[in-house]
Amino acid sequence: MIQEKYAIIDIGSNTMRLVIYKRDRNGTLKEIENIKVSARLRNFLSEEGVLEKEGITKIIKTLQGFQGVTRHHQLKKVTCVGTAAIRQATNKEEILERVKNETDFTMEVLTAYEEAYYGFLAVVRSTPYEQGVTIDIGGGSTEVTYFENRNLIHYHSFPFGVLSLKKQFIKGDIPEENELKKLSQFLQEQFKSLEWLSNLQSPVIAIGGSARNLVQIHQEYVDYPILGIHQYVMDRQDINDIKDYLLSMPFLELQRVDGLSKDRADIIIPAIVAFDTLMDTVNSNVFALSQKGLREGLFYDKNHNKTEISNILDESFQELAVDYNINVTHVSQVRESALMISRLLIREGFFSLDEQDIERIERGSFLYNLGSYIDLECSSQHTFYLIANRSINGMNHKERIITALIASFKNKESFKRYIKPFNQWFKKEEIDKIRLIGSIIKFAYSLHLTKRNIIDQIELQVKGQNLIFNITCLQDWQPEAYKVEKQKKYLEKILNCSITVNFSY
Repeated sequence: MIQEKYAIIDIGSNTMRLVIYKRDRNGTLKEIENIKVSARLRNFLSEEGVLEKEGITKIIKTLQGFQGVTRHHQLKKVTCVGTAAIRQATNKEEILERVKNETDFTMEVLTAYEEAYYGFLAVVRSTPYEQGVTIDIGGGSTEVTYFENRNLIHYHSFPFGVLSLKKQFIKGDIPEENELKKLSQFLQEQFKSLEWLSNLQSPVIAIGGSARNLVQIHQEYVDYPILGIHQYVMDRQDINDIKDYLLSMPFLELQRVDGLSKDRADIIIPAIVAFDTLMDTVNSNVFALSQKGLREGLFYDKNHNKTEISNILDESFQELAVDYNINVTHVSQVRESALMISRLLIREGFFSLDEQDIERIERGSFLYNLGSYIDLECSSQHTFYLIANRSINGMNHKERIITALIASFKNKESFKRYIKPFNQWFKKEEIDKIRLIGSIIKFAYSLHLTKRNIIDQIELQVKGQNLIFNITCLQDWQPEAYKVEKQKKYLEKILNCSITVNFSY
């Protein structure tokens, strides 16, 4: 019998976290519990490398609290891993023994390579990047990797994290100018010591709590119009804007900044300096967040073929199909008709579409009218909201909005309403192309109203300003013909032509 629930306890140098996943209908794991404790274990590591009694007690008490939750979920086996603070402790064996004897769990201490590898694996399994540099800055270590064609090329674990950087360079809660300068110089020296990092000109993909907080602060700062932080992108100017914004306020005010966890208020700036310095070393202007990190990478490694990396976006659409009961046969028919109509119009010189546009037709057809799962009458509104605000692995935020606009296309007025918060994201030509694709799919969807797959052939004749579509059907077409007559006007307006649709056997 397939196991329904999995859990992992991640004992980090800054935070300890219990996450429980439940296997859903399509076999993927979804979070159902995520419990975090700010333990700051790195602060209990003495200069001699001994994790002091207070730190060990913190681990035991926190794990005993976690086991109340795991027992409630009747979890027989829980994966419990320790990272840098445990790895660096000279009394590691004592810690492992106490965890085994005083809690339900057995802790495994990850090597520096495993910690870096699991982060890399999560990134290539959940983002569209074929090449990039990952950074996971924890409390006591910082892992960086470089990958090409989704294969790990280099990795390194630095023995410093936000807590140790704060302790070494910053005396108060807010860094002084000279402290920032020394911190930046130190990080430059560290990153430049890795020759393979210099001038890669690749995206920097960040993992972990500090990166999440940076992105959340920026989204609040710019009044970001949609939900979700996974695959969110910033540039160096954005990062420096947030750094200056945070440095401009007293610590009490900093603790209240929207998007920033109060327990990270004193360590967020060292993390931001590290991100900015790494981007300078790599010569990159793309900073992206992966919400998936060590835990997801570890689970993937334990439960999948390690060499298998399939099409991430296809997997995401398969999840959507299961979650929203998409009739895959029906949407495939809509897609084929939409592609045929597009090719006919291109042949007659009405517009041109590139490879990306074709992909958008395929995606938009697959998700068209998705919101009917919730309510048929308000399907367009639900379709736009569901796609725009759902994290889709392998699809960046702008492409997600484009897909939402296409799949929810109803008429010009609703389109203008949906796109209004995002107008600055698009050029006029892009907006016109999105409307065109949406209207083509709407027209094609009408041809498959009854989901009977009755369309055999589509042909097009052009007579002046009149387009004549000749549709050959396998069965009676009256419901489709009625719907097409109502819906064709949206394509007519965009093409500035009248459309006649003739049905026949």
